[in-house]
This record gives sequence, structure tokens and C-alpha cells, in this order.
Amino acid sequence: KAVFFHRIANFFSIAKFDLLGRMISQLSRFLTGIEIHPKAKIGKNLFIDHGMGVVIGETSEIGNNVTLYHMVTLGGISPSIKSDEQRNIKRHPTLMDNVVVGSGAQILGPVIVGKNAKVGANAVVTKDVPENAVMVGIPAKNVGTATEEFKPYAVTEESKETDK
Repeated sequence: KAVFFHRIANFFSIAKFDLLGRMISQLSRFLTGIEIHPKAKIGKNLFIDHGMGVVIGETSEIGNNVTLYHMVTLGGISPSIKSDEQRNIKRHPTLMDNVVVGSGAQILGPVIVGKNAKVGANAVVTKDVPENAVMVGIPAKNVGTATEEFKPYAVTEESKETDK
């Protein structure tokens, strides 16, 4: 439901009806417990599992076949000084295709999480993540390589074929 509402809110936001986009976004937040900024960019097959408390910030970009668990934050850096000047710059994360983010993880700032990367539960990511990395801890550290058998929920053999 939250992604459906986001697509509508995003449409109005792009069409310069920001207030209507924000109203739809807030309705979605009330109904689902998931906060997605209307200007966030979301690809195909985003799967939010037990989504309560998920926050996706304004300049976040999410690729295809991404899975987010509950309490995940894709947050920005705080614009404490000259905040008006920071409104039109990239402040939130970019998640490439096939990323899985565990419950409670925080991905903060304009970092890039590479394709097929996995971010463990409660990890705090503040630096770029390479493709196929497994990140855990506070601060998050790369502890291995994501394996083929660990896939986002949205990825099926059919979706792999249609994404080509």
C-alpha cells in the first residue's frame, strides 16, 4: 500500500502540486506506518516487509528488487546551517538493484549502496558500500560477500528475465 500511495504522491510532486503530494504522503504514513517522501525515487518491485517505522527521505533513490525490513531509515544529513541552500542537493542514500536492508538499519547521507549488497540488522552505514558486500555493525563494516542464495524477496526467476 505504501508504495502505491507513494507513486500517486510522487506524480503530484513532480507535477508541482507539492502540497497535494505531501497530503497523500501523510495519509499513507497514517495508514501504513511507513514514511516515504513524495520526491523519493523508487524502482520496480520494492518490498517492505513489516514496514512499521520505515523512513525514506526526500532525495533517496531506490533501484529495482530492493527489500527493506521494519524500522529502516534512509536518512539525510542534517542541514543545520544554511538549510535553504541544502534543499536542492543530494542528502539521502542511493540503493542500487537487489539490495537487502535488515531491520533497524540506518543508511545516512548521500552514500551509494552497490548492487546485490546486504546491510545487516541495526547496522549504521555512513560510507559507500561496494557491490555484493555484506555490511554489519556500528559503524557498518564489510564482513563478506553476498551469496546467490541470499536474495531480496522481490527477485524471482521471472523478474530476472523481465529486467534484462
